[in-house]
Amino acid sequence: MAFTIAMAGKGGVGKTTLGGFLIRYLIEKRKGPILAVDADANSNLHEVLGVTVDQQVGTIREDSKHKSKREDLAGVTNVDNMELMISQSLIEAKGFDLISMGRPEGPGCYCFPNHVIRRFMDKLSDNYPYVVMDNEAGLEHLSRRTTQDTDLMLIVSDPSARSLRTVGRVRELVTELELRVHKIGLIVNRAVGDLSPESLEVIKETGVDLLGVIKADETLASYDQRNIPLIQLPAESAALKTAYSIFDTLNIP
Repeated sequence: MAFTIAMAGKGGVGKTTLGGFLIRYLIEKRKGPILAVDADANSNLHEVLGVTVDQQVGTIREDSKHKSKREDLAGVTNVDNMELMISQSLIEAKGFDLISMGRPEGPGCYCFPNHVIRRFMDKLSDNYPYVVMDNEAGLEHLSRRTTQDTDLMLIVSDPSARSLRTVGRVRELVTELELRVHKIGLIVNRAVGDLSPESLEVIKETGVDLLGVIKADETLASYDQRNIPLIQLPAESAALKTAYSIFDTLNIP
């Protein structure tokens, strides 16, 4: 069974970047192969990882509606057909494979593709020692139980009070929905200087352990602006080095 790590937090705090850092860290520690799951409708984990996505679950859902009606798929259930298509959409890269949720082309909710991706991940878990899931901003992925079975949830926040209060709501929702999340920790990202006493008080109120603080990094910002995959950051990058030091404390098996 794979060790599953889920990234959570509000939008714009850098959780996708840290998810990419974590995948790079696991590869360098020879802990792969890794299944990277981009469960965000606004998928961009592939950009951080420097790979190209040709097919996403959202568009596969639309295709499966039509293909399931064809005679050559007679007797194949819609779920089985979609699982087959998803398996064919896996992107293989050095040290990891990637599957991307994406946005459906037509109207409708994500209930069906989320159900399928959970089933699909359950089947794949024996093939990957580690799964890293980058979730969409906010709390919707929790209510849809996309992250129901998680060994470690890393909530990413910037130092603002609004973002930090989201951390507490994530923890409360995990408890309310009785999700099987074994450990939750907080990483504060893009800090300028030390955290203020007010920020530290808000963190204390969330009840979530602070794992570390990553300060704003000009090198990272430069790579981002030039559209260079952030997984290619030099080892001396301050943000990358701090992230690695935090990951070292997680005791990932």
